Amino acid sequence: MKLVILGGGGFRVPLVHQSLLADPDRLVDEIVLQDVMVQRLTAIGAVLDQQAQGASWRPRIRMTTSLADALSGADVVFSAIRVGGLGGRSLDERVPLKHSLIGQETVGPGGICYALRTVPVALDIARQVERHAPDAWLINFTNPAGIVTEAMSAVLGDRVIGICDSPVGLCRRVAGALGVSEQDATFDYIGLNHLGWLRRVLVNGRDRLPGLFDDEAALTSFEEGKLFGAQWLRTLRSVPNEYLHYYYFARETLDQLRTQETTRGEFLSDQQKSFYERIGNDPQAALQTWMQTRSERENTYLAEGRAIAGMAERAACDMDGGGYEQVALRLMNSITRNRPDQLILNVRNRGVVAGLDNSVVEVPCFVDGNGPRPVATGPVDPHSLGLMLQVKACEQAVIRAARTQNRSDALFAMATHPLVDSVAAATATLDGYVAAFPELSAFRAP
Repeated sequence: MKLVILGGGGFRVPLVHQSLLADPDRLVDEIVLQDVMVQRLTAIGAVLDQQAQGASWRPRIRMTTSLADALSGADVVFSAIRVGGLGGRSLDERVPLKHSLIGQETVGPGGICYALRTVPVALDIARQVERHAPDAWLINFTNPAGIVTEAMSAVLGDRVIGICDSPVGLCRRVAGALGVSEQDATFDYIGLNHLGWLRRVLVNGRDRLPGLFDDEAALTSFEEGKLFGAQWLRTLRSVPNEYLHYYYFARETLDQLRTQETTRGEFLSDQQKSFYERIGNDPQAALQTWMQTRSERENTYLAEGRAIAGMAERAACDMDGGGYEQVALRLMNSITRNRPDQLILNVRNRGVVAGLDNSVVEVPCFVDGNGPRPVATGPVDPHSLGLMLQVKACEQAVIRAARTQNRSDALFAMATHPLVDSVAAATATLDGYVAAFPELSAFRAP
C-alpha cells in the first residue's frame, strides 16, 4: 500500500514511521513524504533512517516537494500541514492577547485565524486528491481538525476522515484510573474536535464512570482529573476533553497567558528552529536529537492549564495518550483490510447529534472496508449541545468566509465564539490578523 504524508517534514512524522515499523502486518510498503521545505524533509529523513536501523523490515521511503507527484497512485493520504508555519501559530496566539482574548492554536480567535488561512489550501489539496488519487482515503491531521475535515468533505465526501489524539488519550487515562482494560471497555464520547465529553465507560454492560466520581484518589490520579478538579467533574458527571479547560477556566487562563513570557507557538517555533538546525549540523545524532526535543515538547504541553491547577511535571501515563499515529494505523488497517474496529473520529454527523445535520462531529464510529459510520449514543445534555451548536455556528462561518473571502462571515465567527465577550475586541483582533497576514487582505475593513 502507498501512503502519502503531506507535511512530510513535520516533527511528528517519526511517530507514524515508528508505528509502521512495529506493524506485524506490514500494511504500508511505500511512504512518500511531501513537503515544501527541503531542509525539513532531509532532517526527518535522517531521523527515519536511524529509527529503522536494526529493524527486520521497513517501508520504502521517497521524498518530493511536488504535490501532484506525491499523490499519483496513493492509497491513503495523511494531511498534516501547517499553513504559515510556527511563525503563523505564534501570531495566531499573540494577536488576541493584545485585546484581552485567549490566544490558542485551535480554540477561539487563534483557531479561527488558523482556519481562515488553512481552509483554502485544504480545499486545493482535496481537489488535487480527487484528480490524482480518486480512490484514496484522506486522513486529516491538520488543525483545526474539525473545521478542515468539514471543509474538505465538500469535495471528498465521506472519504475524508479527521483524527485527533486527545479523545484516545482521555479514554486510555480514564480506563487506567478505573483499573479496566481499554479492550474490554466501550467509551461513550460526544462532541466536536477539541470540544467533547466522555459520558460513560461500559464494561460488561455496566457504566463504570460513576464509580470513578466516588473515588477521590482515582479521580485525581490522571491528567484531566488534576486539570479540572474532582468537584467540577462530579458536577458535570462526565470527563471533558482537556481543551475544554479554556472554556471552563477562561478568566484564569487569560491571566496565566498574560504572565507567560512566550506563547506555546513562540516556544515551539524556537524549539523547532533549533531542532532542524542541530540535525543539519550533526545528522548522525538525528534520532537522539528528535527524542530529546519530543520529550521537552510533551512535558510543556498545556502548560498554562497545568499552572492554573498547580500541577507538577506531566506523569509518563499522562503523556502516553496512544497517539494519533496509532489511531491512524488502526483506521488504515480497518478500511484497507476490511477489519471491523471502533474508533473516535471526526466524521459527518449522520443524525447522531440532533441539530448538527451532516456537519462534522467527533464521535465513536464503527469502521470497516466501507469507512467509518458514527454510532448513536443517546441524547446530548443541553449544556453540551448548546456549546457544540454555538461553536459549530462559528466553524461553519469560518468555512464560508474562507471560501468566499467575506469579511462579515469572518467577523461573525470571531465575535460569536463563546470565548469572545466583545464585538469591539473581536473586530480589533480580526483587523490585527489582517495586518499580520497578507493572505487575509480580503478581510480588511472597508
